[in-house]
Parts: sequence; structure tokens; C-alpha cells
Amino acid sequence: MLQLHNVYKTYKSDAIQVPVLHHLSLLIEQGEFVAIMGPSGSGKSTLMSIIGLLDTITSGTYLLNGQDVSASSDKELAQYRNKHIGFVFQQFHLLPRLNALANTELPLIYAREKKRSRMDKAYRALEKVGLSDRMNHYPNQLSGGQKQRVAIARAIINNPDVILADEPTGSLDSKTGEQVMSIFSECNREGKTIILVTHEPEIAQYAQRTILLRDGIVVEDRRV
Repeated sequence: MLQLHNVYKTYKSDAIQVPVLHHLSLLIEQGEFVAIMGPSGSGKSTLMSIIGLLDTITSGTYLLNGQDVSASSDKELAQYRNKHIGFVFQQFHLLPRLNALANTELPLIYAREKKRSRMDKAYRALEKVGLSDRMNHYPNQLSGGQKQRVAIARAIINNPDVILADEPTGSLDSKTGEQVMSIFSECNREGKTIILVTHEPEIAQYAQRTILLRDGIVVEDRRV
């Protein structure tokens, strides 16, 4: 479903080349729940950006659903990203001038879906995360946990194959973090592939597989 083979990623800063990922190969099957861990600077965020088609590889191959996306154009990547991948971030990334319903339907606006369909799907997504009674509330009227649930609703509204979550509980207290992780677990039971970056072992325990990065290399890949 998702395969990286012999991937290298190097950033250039002036005349200096900064290697981040080295000879990285990884296979994640449809329906897996994977946690990516590692110390700061290990390449976790870079790997997530590449998986999510927000960044490109320097060399190697990336197959997503059997399609080689390594040499795709920016337009092709944006279209594929919008259709197949949902994103959840630590800082929520909600637009402050839009209410929960409008924030949730944003991916469908980019996909040029009709308004009635967008609103129906956004309502159902908010209902799924337990926020149907907060759909007209703005981000500054929501708690941290509610904001993250809106972000999850936005991530699942397009029915993506993969949900990527970058430190999704990092700004939440432990109880709220558990509530958020239970939503990810439910999405996984429904067949979604969940890939999350976390530095918290107790959060990684929700996953069935943990990949440990160090210095841009996979040093451990263990399954529960």
C-alpha cells in the first residue's frame, strides 16, 4: 500500500548539504496502525512530510497504492494528497474566522465539491467525533481536545486511505489525549491506515507497530 525503497533526503543550505534520511526502506500495509518514534533530529517529521506528499525525496522510490509518486508534479501531488491522505497536527491548524463546520469542510472546497454535499459530509464527520453540538462554534470557543477533534473530522471527511498525525496529543492533557487516541483507534478498526509521530511511549502503545528512527535510519521496527 505504501512503500519507500532506498530513500534518501538531503536539504541544501547555501553551499552545504544536510542529509536527513539515509537508505530508508519501509513497507506499510493497508489498515496498519503505526507509530513513528525517535529523538529530536532523527528525521521523523521529514519522513511524515514525504509520506504525506508535502515534501519530495532526493533519491529512491515511493509507491503509494502501487503508483510511483516519486516524480509526480506539484499539481499531481496536491490532487493525490487531497484525495488519499488526511492530516492531523499538534497545533490543530484551524482557521480562526471559520466555525467548526466550515473548518471541517475545507478539503471538500479544495476538491470543488458542491456546497450541500460538503455540509452534509462535514456534519457527519463532526458527529463521528462527538461534536455535532459544536459545529457552529469558532476555534476560540473550543477546548484543546475539541479543536483536535475538529482537526480529525477535517482529516477524515474525504474518506482518505491514510491518516497522518504529527504529535496529535502533544498539546493535550492525558485524559483528553486518551479520548483523541480512541477516535484514531476507531478509525483504524474501520480500515483506515493510521501513521502517527509521537515521543510519548503511552501513545505509541495504541499502535500495532512501532518504528524507531535515529539519525535518519530505521533502527527498530517492532510489532505488538
